[in-house]
Amino acid sequence: MGKKSLCLLISCALLSYFVYTPLPDNIEQPWKLMITWAVIRCGASLSGILEILGFPPYAVGYFFQVPPTSDANVTVTDTLFNKVPVRVFEPKQKSSTMRRAVFYIHGGGWTAGDARWITYDDLARQMVNKLDAVVISTNYRLSPQYHFPTQFEDVYDALRWFLRKKVLEEYGVDPARICVAGDSAGGNLAAGTTQKENNIRTKKERRNITEKTKRLRHRLLDDPEVKIKVKIQSLIYPALQTLDMDLPSYRENAYIPILLKYDMVLFWSLYFTSDKVLREAMLANQHTPVESNHLFKFVNWSTLLPERFQKGHLYTSPMHGPADLAKKFPGFLDVRASSLLADDSKLQGLPLTHILTCQYDVLRDDGLMYVSRLRAAGVQVVHEHVEDGFHGILSFSMSFKAGQRELNKYLKWLEENL
Repeated sequence: MGKKSLCLLISCALLSYFVYTPLPDNIEQPWKLMITWAVIRCGASLSGILEILGFPPYAVGYFFQVPPTSDANVTVTDTLFNKVPVRVFEPKQKSSTMRRAVFYIHGGGWTAGDARWITYDDLARQMVNKLDAVVISTNYRLSPQYHFPTQFEDVYDALRWFLRKKVLEEYGVDPARICVAGDSAGGNLAAGTTQKENNIRTKKERRNITEKTKRLRHRLLDDPEVKIKVKIQSLIYPALQTLDMDLPSYRENAYIPILLKYDMVLFWSLYFTSDKVLREAMLANQHTPVESNHLFKFVNWSTLLPERFQKGHLYTSPMHGPADLAKKFPGFLDVRASSLLADDSKLQGLPLTHILTCQYDVLRDDGLMYVSRLRAAGVQVVHEHVEDGFHGILSFSMSFKAGQRELNKYLKWLEENL
């Protein structure tokens, strides 16, 4: 065998070793997922190199951005809602009636993602074409430059701005047909903002409101035009709790792409701080102080998960962490970051809720537990579980048959219910 042939053989072997990832048998197009995962890992490594050279974190994401390009059916505009960047998609065809609207929040672990990414641009266009809807795709400031609650406040500010009567009239939106939706970290923000929108006017909320929120209330909540409540919240494989990093879904899918357990813990910790001490404590599942022990009832998977998702797993109470962690980084115990920590009384009155979960996803059980909590609180919930799905499946609808299948089902459901 010649040197060239040997080098080629070694190169192919190394490439196969890098690309190959063990996957469950029922995932469609496994090699395409392996290659996609390898490309994502390369992109993450390139971003790390660029960051060392002085570029912003996850700078490689700029290569996935597309300009606001209108087409024959859709008018696309980049603008600001209360100083928050959003991309607005509107049907070009005139309508004699008010249209429905989707306020969409992108994912990316609060560290990456952008409404201008081609995947979210394409999703919004499909929503416009299928639903004849106005789509607001919002951005928000990202970690690690910004930490919680910045991301939440950006999304909440943009949503409240959009819900004003004169803004809805400007875009021809029916105030009774608005959906707030998001995937992954965006699903987290969608759940948090919808809870906040649902409860902000209660007397208790008004008594405990912070000075910053008082100023926001003065600008928006006391505005007589802001009386709109959303019709639907749609949470696509959402991240909903920070207390237990050892759920059955974390155990089963710790090494399944597109979202590994380590990466999810990294995203959670960076959401609150750049201090690695929180990340290490979360990885060990020893970060919640004993003073917050009462919160575990809200995320106790032994009582909240359907039986089939508990099989083969034994529930053990998470070990408690040092009290100073919660004092230094209180965000991980904040209901705005972890919607599952809301009292039942705060869940009552939430709108029709659509939740999509995937079998091969560390965040699967977050969504399943929220389904149980919401139904117990009397909220109407539609749950779509994708048995052969993996995290991020809708973002890969252009590449994977399963992704296109689920996207079509999702758009059909919105068309029938929004």
